[in-house]
Amino acid sequence: MLYALCFLLFMIGLYCAVVKKNMVKIVVGILIMEYAVNLFLIMLGYRQGGVAPIIDKSHLESQAALNNFVSSSVDPLPQALVLTAIVISLGSLALMISICIRTYEKYGTFDITEIRRLRG
Repeated sequence: MLYALCFLLFMIGLYCAVVKKNMVKIVVGILIMEYAVNLFLIMLGYRQGGVAPIIDKSHLESQAALNNFVSSSVDPLPQALVLTAIVISLGSLALMISICIRTYEKYGTFDITEIRRLRG
């Protein structure tokens, strides 16, 4: 059920990015899609009743304790991927917003159909 809601969130973002004519709404749609993908990756790494993947000396004393820890810990790879994706999305958001601002300064509107018409 949660995966379907994540897919629904992605489809809402895709609708905003494809159908809307306002550049700011398109940027918001792209951000919603990015957040939906990040949420999906985090949900893939989640394990019910899982523990944080931090190893201390008590887990290294016996092989049975280490195997039990490995089988009950949460996968850290999706968390690392999402952290990297958040940093990259902040950079792309800054670029998209700066393009929107420069376009507004030049044409005086955020409407992409109006910008195409004014291009000449």
